[in-house]
Amino acid sequence: LQLLVLFQVHGQGGVKFQNWAKTYGSSPELCFQPTSVEEIREILDMARQRDKRVKVVGGGHSPSDIACTDDFMIQMGKMNRVLKVDKEKQQVTVEGGIFLSDLNVELSKHGLALANLGAVSEVAAAGVIGTGTHNTGIKHGILPTQVVALTLLTASGDILECSECINADIFQAARLHLGCLGVVLTVTFQCVPQFHLHEVAFPSTLTEVLDHLDDHLKRSQYFRFLWFPHSENVSVIYQDPTNKAGPTRLHAGREKAQNWPPSSSASWLWDYAVGYYLLEFLLWISTFVPSLVCWINRFFFWLLFSSRVENIAISYKIFNYECRFKQHVQDWAIPIEKTKEALLELKTALENNPKMVAHYPVEVRFARGDEIWLSPCFQRDSCYMNIIMYRPYGKNVPRLNYWLTYEGIMKKHGGRPHWAKAHSCTRKDFEKMYPAFPKFCSVREKLDPTGMFLNTYLEKVFY
Repeated sequence: LQLLVLFQVHGQGGVKFQNWAKTYGSSPELCFQPTSVEEIREILDMARQRDKRVKVVGGGHSPSDIACTDDFMIQMGKMNRVLKVDKEKQQVTVEGGIFLSDLNVELSKHGLALANLGAVSEVAAAGVIGTGTHNTGIKHGILPTQVVALTLLTASGDILECSECINADIFQAARLHLGCLGVVLTVTFQCVPQFHLHEVAFPSTLTEVLDHLDDHLKRSQYFRFLWFPHSENVSVIYQDPTNKAGPTRLHAGREKAQNWPPSSSASWLWDYAVGYYLLEFLLWISTFVPSLVCWINRFFFWLLFSSRVENIAISYKIFNYECRFKQHVQDWAIPIEKTKEALLELKTALENNPKMVAHYPVEVRFARGDEIWLSPCFQRDSCYMNIIMYRPYGKNVPRLNYWLTYEGIMKKHGGRPHWAKAHSCTRKDFEKMYPAFPKFCSVREKLDPTGMFLNTYLEKVFY
């Protein structure tokens, strides 16, 4: 490995970067793990002198090439401290490199929590807001709506304090920054008192859920549902605050709550051992016999999702769940009133094209509208419709027809793609989708006039 030393900065060559799903990767010329603002400034100075671009990465979970670069890569894992906990305001200030998995534990020690979290917490605070991570809950916005302040190190080496009161325009841009405005040094989150969640999952049908969508949204604070393509099967999931302590998992027909995980050897056997390995094997077989996918989706609904299951635990343990398979993902947000129409259109497209198969589940979630310039929920309550194709044993399954059909339906209904996920949109698309896109571009060009923080993904966005 080559080693380059400049004062205190150590850049390592020969490093291979891959995202979690191993669907995208790159070979940065030098990779840095700074421990201070001064070191980051030196890296930016070196990049400027050598005419190199810089890409900052966190947990590398984005299933796209948004974090890839062949020039300089900065991994923020060593800048991961909790800087301040303000119990009176219920706010926490952290360094940009801290993983939410560590922050959740630290907040718990202070009797605090984040009001909403995504499915994965092995992600950095600055990265979460960089791509607009979301969960579900029509009373809750995407995760960046919980940010009340941040500090940004720009390409010129200046540090900007940003909030709704200070540098307000930059703040609205930086709350979903795409990694192209500078290096996010610190983030201040608005928290809530620590709470437990009671999760209830039960079977239903697509017709029932779509016909009574408003009722479901009113009935549960964090409502989402999973649709199993090539069928009517749906798993409805309610998550709501509770005063009961956890963790427990309760199965219908059992009088006694048992510890979770696992609730019992039988549950563990089906959910993890048999369920995991059997599904991966069957999905691999289906790459040779695609018509099996319809049967697999129905079989696993019956096996794992056809009975009512309840679970109680501290909030972040309910919000987070294990992504067990490497996968290709698309996730677009459409106006909430388009949910039924768009989902039924996707169902019809699959029915009319027997050769086009879709893995389970299609995950449907909801989020409140906001004022963040590049938020998919900008100025409208939204429905996120997440589609997936697994990679059994690392093998890619043909997905192009499914992907393009889905994107066409999403665009038709005014959709906006999740920034972390792979999509085929360009600047022309974003100019139509986002009323504030010119504002964001103006801020970006002012903060980074030479394009130091751009990469191939971002060039498609801005040029």
